[in-house]
Order: sequence, then structure tokens, then C-alpha cells
Amino acid sequence: MPSAAATAAHPAATGRGPVATGGRMEEEEEEDGGRGAAGSPTAASGRFVRCLYAVGFLDLFGVSMVVPLMNLHIKSLGASHTVAGIIGSLYGIMQLFSSTFVGCWSDIVGRRYSLLACILLSALGYFLLGTSTTVFLFALSRVPVGIFKHTLSISKALLSDLVSERDRPLVMGRFNAASSVGFILGPVVGGYLTELEDGFYQTSFICASIFLLNAGLVWMLPWSEENTGNREHQQGNKGTGSFSAKANRDLHLKSTTNGAMASDSLFRSPWIQVATVLKRIKGIACSDLWDIFLVRLLMSVAILLYYNNFSLALEERFGVKPLFAGYLMSYSSALGVLAGCLLGPITRLYQHNTYRLLLHSSTLTCTLILLYASALSIWMVILSSTFLAFSTTIGRTCIIDLELTIGGNEASGTLLGVGQSVTSVGRIVAPLLSGIAQEFSPCGPPSLGVGLALAAILIMNANKQKYCSRGNVKLKNP
Repeated sequence: MPSAAATAAHPAATGRGPVATGGRMEEEEEEDGGRGAAGSPTAASGRFVRCLYAVGFLDLFGVSMVVPLMNLHIKSLGASHTVAGIIGSLYGIMQLFSSTFVGCWSDIVGRRYSLLACILLSALGYFLLGTSTTVFLFALSRVPVGIFKHTLSISKALLSDLVSERDRPLVMGRFNAASSVGFILGPVVGGYLTELEDGFYQTSFICASIFLLNAGLVWMLPWSEENTGNREHQQGNKGTGSFSAKANRDLHLKSTTNGAMASDSLFRSPWIQVATVLKRIKGIACSDLWDIFLVRLLMSVAILLYYNNFSLALEERFGVKPLFAGYLMSYSSALGVLAGCLLGPITRLYQHNTYRLLLHSSTLTCTLILLYASALSIWMVILSSTFLAFSTTIGRTCIIDLELTIGGNEASGTLLGVGQSVTSVGRIVAPLLSGIAQEFSPCGPPSLGVGLALAAILIMNANKQKYCSRGNVKLKNP
């Protein structure tokens, strides 16, 4: 059966024409080249990727400054708990439906324009949030953010276009680590700013300014430098490093077609764009990726059940204060950053076998959630949180890599968008399941999470032969 991307993607729409070089030529180019010096295609690609790390950091830094303060602000505007909950769910519902469409749209019009549009419209949303003096304005400000806040997904799709399959887990892990650092620092800065007069409004405007800064960074990314570097590479400079010849050629094709996209895909009839998006989504829906997305859903819900009502559960079970739970979650976030940086050695240890790494990390996650659910002392909770930070970070990166490996890079935006929609379903379902399970016991939510994680592991084992027979899960070595 053809891959989802082969079914859904259209070369003319994505700017990817057929490349008349086979895997053997790619291997020869990788073996013959040395490490690129400054100014070589590899160095240019490295600069591009580092700039995208900065984009991810700024995105979550700005968002995390504001998000922890939003419930306090909407209540200060006179909203009831029910209204606040409905408006809070509005973002998740819009993300659920928009993730797939925006991801697919980025495949059609190109990453640069879609990324700029998403950042600028998100900046508009946070600017409106800074002027929200009524509940209606507050709800209105969540609309552009809910629809277009897909900066990280499109950035990951762009990274997938840039790097080889072998290096994708490492680069994705570093990108997640950079984003997580922003998420750790943002609440600290936001908490300080909110102590000032009109602190929430100032924080929202600063967040909007950070998004504008991010848009400027994306605009100034070395797109032309990448184009020049890859043209030189094709003419004979076969520099390699962490980026394969295929990635360089793919980026060359994307860069050289950006101008054409501006006059063709970007400005074509919106109805044609919508029809193309729907065609691609149908291709994904009719593909055999259902098991990967189901595993992603089950593991997402399992992890969310662990974190939902985490502070309340610790207080009921061990009598610890919410402050301790906050410190423990910050500690886990910091370890998650470290795990992202260690993905390179870990994937090399597994010989770049994404499937096996995902299976083992999911098994470890299931075991650690079980340890937390049956913990008799707070030290067992700390132990489980320590290793869970590593297993969940590795698992999230592996499931994305597996989606792109099986589905193909040609529709990476669509695949990542569908995956984000699946995660959004988990965010909607998990609080409901957590509330029901906690009616029976404080250990109910993590116990249910163990069952869901175990189901995901069984699905992966049941489909092991399919992955191995394709030969796609074992990523190529240089």
C-alpha cells in the first residue's frame, strides 16, 4: 500500500518535483563528503536549524508568560467558573479542528508563508488579549490564537524537510528542549510582571511583541543562503555532517520554489486551496497510519491522566502542599530538557531504530505510572517523576518521527497537523476521564493511565511485523 504522503501529496503543490537520484547515489554522496566548513551547505543548514530552535524558544516563552495568568484575569472580569471553563475549552476545540487544516495548508503554500501567517495572527490574538476589558473581548482574543497557534508544528515540519531521517530524532529533541526552556522561564517572568500595575495587560503586550520579534526572525531566516548553499552542493560541493544529501536537495527544491509559490499556490483561489487540503486529509484518513495515531492518542491520555489533578492527588495521598507539587513539576520539566539533549546518544545506542525505542520508552512510561499509582511514600513519587520525564520526552519525539517515517516527508505538515489534532482529542477526553476515575480513588486516574498505556504497547507489538517488513522504521545509517 502506498504511504499516506504518496497518496495525499501533489508534487506541484508542495514544490517537490521528482528527484532523479536514487538511494545509492545518496549513500555515495554521504560517504564521499567530508564535514562542511563555514559557508558550505551543511553550515548553512546548521544556521537555519539553530534559528528554528530560537523560534521554538521564543514561542513557548511568550505563551507561558500569559497562560498561567489567564484564569485569574477572566475571573477579575466577572466571569463565572462555568463561563471561564467554556472559554478555556474554546482554544482546545479550535486547535482540534484547525491543526490538520493548517498543517496541510503549510504543505501547499510553503513553510515560510504559513509560519509567518501563524505567528502574526497569533500576535494579533495576544494583542487583543492585552486590550480585553470585557469577557467578550477575552473570548474574541482566543479565536485567532486557537486557529493559528501552530508555530511549533510548522517549525517541526520545516525541520523534517531540512534534516535526514537519521538525524531527525536528534534535531527534534533539541528543538523540544529549546522550547521547554522557554516554557520554564516564561511563568517566572510573567509572575513578576503581573505584580506590577496593570500587570496582565503589560504581559500580554510583551507576549505579542515577542511574537512580532519571532515573525521578524522567521522573515530573516537564511532562506536565500540555504538556496545558494544547496545549489553549490549540487554542483559538486558534497559537504556532509548531520544533514544528508537528500535533505540538502529537498531544501534546494523548497527554496527555489518559494517565489513560484508566492504567485501560484499562495494566491490561487481559496477554494482550490481548500479542495487540495481536503484531498490530502482524505489521503491520510484512508492510509494505514491508524495504529500510529491510536498509539499517540492512548499514550497522550495516559500521560495527561498522570498530570491531571497531580497536586490534589499528592495532597490527598501524602499530605504535601501544592507548592511541593509545583517544584516537582518544574523539576520534571528541567529533566525533560536534559532528555531532549540526550536523544542523540540514545538513538545511536538503538541504532536509529525508532520503533524499538518507542516501544521501550512506552513500556517504561507504563511501568513508572504504575509505580506512581501504587506509591507508598513521596520518595517513590519523586523516583517515578524523575524517570518519567525522560521516557515521555523520548516517546513524544519517537512517535512524531515514526509518523513522518511511515507517512513520508512530502506531507509532513499534514501528518504533524493530524497528530496535533489527535493530541487535542486527548486533552479534551483526559480531564473527563480523570474526574470520573478520581471519584473512586486518588489513584484512579494513573491506574486508568496504566491500562491505556498497556493497550498502546499491545497495539505496537501486534503491528511489529508491519513496521519491520516495510524497512522504514529502521532509519538509515550514513
